[in-house]
Amino acid sequence: MAIAIFSDIHANLAALDVAYSYLKNQGISTIYSLGDIVDYGPRPNECVDFVRKHCTVSLMGNHDHAIIGGTDIRYFNVYAQQSVLWTRQHLFKSHREYLATLPFVHQEGDVHYVHSTPLHPEEWDYILSEADANYYFKYTPHRLIFIGHSHYPVIFSAEEGMLPPKSLTLRADDRYIINVGSVGQPRDGDPRLCFVVFHPDALEVEYVRLEYDIDKTASEIREAGLPEYLANRLYRGV
Repeated sequence: MAIAIFSDIHANLAALDVAYSYLKNQGISTIYSLGDIVDYGPRPNECVDFVRKHCTVSLMGNHDHAIIGGTDIRYFNVYAQQSVLWTRQHLFKSHREYLATLPFVHQEGDVHYVHSTPLHPEEWDYILSEADANYYFKYTPHRLIFIGHSHYPVIFSAEEGMLPPKSLTLRADDRYIINVGSVGQPRDGDPRLCFVVFHPDALEVEYVRLEYDIDKTASEIREAGLPEYLANRLYRGV
């Protein structure tokens, strides 16, 4: 069985549609969402609909949490604050209620899924460096941890340190923290959408990068009256 692992969709329906079309062509039907379904982008209701319909696992992200009033947006930058307020106005009540039901973590054996970090996930800390990763290797028992949150795809190995985001056969005697990147708002300088396909039986991780119609999402952002910056950043992958 293959599992597609999405994170940080951020209401970007054009990107999500391309990712889903790819999975259908590959015959992959199991999808996990690591959170941040909404905010920043212009199509929050459609993206929540998608996750409710197609995702076997759906976790809480910090922007999902902010939309339902669980995270103080005073700590967000001005663009994020504006988009949170816009999303709160436009998201259907039933979708807000759905977001409120999302768990912070999902565990399958020694594989751990979370938006931010495996310790205190509700504090929305980041794993950005080898030092960060080593802290969680030390204080958590999980052999394999899938995360999102930073929008920056990367692999951390307990034995080999930081590795580039590329297809990899995992070693049975190693431990890994794998950031799956972002479907809706990549920030690693590559504007193509990003997600991971995990093959548990073969212990294989495959990164998928796909082009999508950025013009469409950017136009929808502008038409919605969201900040121009949120449209422009999509072209640069930042």
